[in-house]
Amino acid sequence: MESSELIPHLFRTEFRKITAVLGKQFGIGHLDLAEDIASETFLSAMENWSYNGLPANPVAWLYTVAKNKAKNRIAREQLLNEKIVPELKYTATSTEEIEIDLSQKNSTDSQLQMLFAICHPSIPKEAQVGLSLRILCGFGIGEIANAFLTNKETITKRLYRARERLREEKIPIEFPSEKEISQRLDTVLTTLYLLFSEGYYSQNGDSFLKKDLCMEAIRLTTMLVENPLTNRPVVNALLALMYFQTSRMEARINASGDMILYDDQDTGLWDYELISKGGYFLNQAATGETISKYHLEAAIAYWHTIKEDSKEKWESLLMLFDQLLEIDYSPMAALNRIYVLSKVKGKEAALEELKKLNETGNPFFHTLLGELYSGIDYDQSIDHFQKAYSLVHTDAEKRNLSRKMELLGR
Repeated sequence: MESSELIPHLFRTEFRKITAVLGKQFGIGHLDLAEDIASETFLSAMENWSYNGLPANPVAWLYTVAKNKAKNRIAREQLLNEKIVPELKYTATSTEEIEIDLSQKNSTDSQLQMLFAICHPSIPKEAQVGLSLRILCGFGIGEIANAFLTNKETITKRLYRARERLREEKIPIEFPSEKEISQRLDTVLTTLYLLFSEGYYSQNGDSFLKKDLCMEAIRLTTMLVENPLTNRPVVNALLALMYFQTSRMEARINASGDMILYDDQDTGLWDYELISKGGYFLNQAATGETISKYHLEAAIAYWHTIKEDSKEKWESLLMLFDQLLEIDYSPMAALNRIYVLSKVKGKEAALEELKKLNETGNPFFHTLLGELYSGIDYDQSIDHFQKAYSLVHTDAEKRNLSRKMELLGR
């Protein structure tokens, strides 16, 4: 493999480890310093490997260079007696050897501890996801901007403000106490859920970016499951949900970037290994007395991996949506419930329920009305598809609605 191919891969896998370890070593106030050293390490790799060829062990080379750069930076700051020195969490005398532990265990622990630090309640949700993408997933500013459908300047400012808040609050990079883990875990899971959703539901046309976002969310959630302090039923439920949803990802989008509706998906494109993993973690989640929204959403996602159109399937889904809406109401869940209701009790019963929601500013509300009116009232169906068309923003959504109206006209 050429260095031009290997470096982007290693950046994705090793940048986060180096940043997390150095960030923990320097303290939360100097995440930018940790990121700078990690970035400089990969810049050195690009310059060195393109001329001298790949080293025998590229990862070990990166770690050695990162350690040396960290030591040199600390020594330089001490020599210049700059303001940063007294604030560094870790300093050393000139005779003391500076230890930078990039072992697998310390790397994993540092990433989890960083995750809890980033997901502090004082940081806005979007900033938590952004910092997670940057520090724990190795995403560039441009990639994060694409994921949020915004520009680099906005993301740079958002991440800067988040780092400043962490510095002001002096958030420690460490595992919270067992009691505090229970209190903070919900925020961490919300961040991972949002990170996954950015990939799974994003309107960004870059399918590789979408899959990367989902797989990074799965990787971080897996780290929680593998740690005894955070291996809890609710975490397993979220991981099951992620696996079930990701298993159908290749079948949801065609080559043009258009959404393929569930009923039209090619089951040959489903990843049954991921479905099996989802089933395993859903079973692991079936302990204790608490049923979270992740349990219910995972169970809903499980039924969607069964394509056969059975009465048991739709009645089970309706029951699960009823439970989900009781504990965590959302307009999208309510609309999805109406679709399931149409499968159980028919379109006319579903129309009566849908009209009660009155989500007139939601394009999915009008799309569902258009679907339910098809075969019942042509004019109403076309009218609602047109209203949905006026509310959506992406070309893919507009093409999808145009096809629906064209088929209806036939």
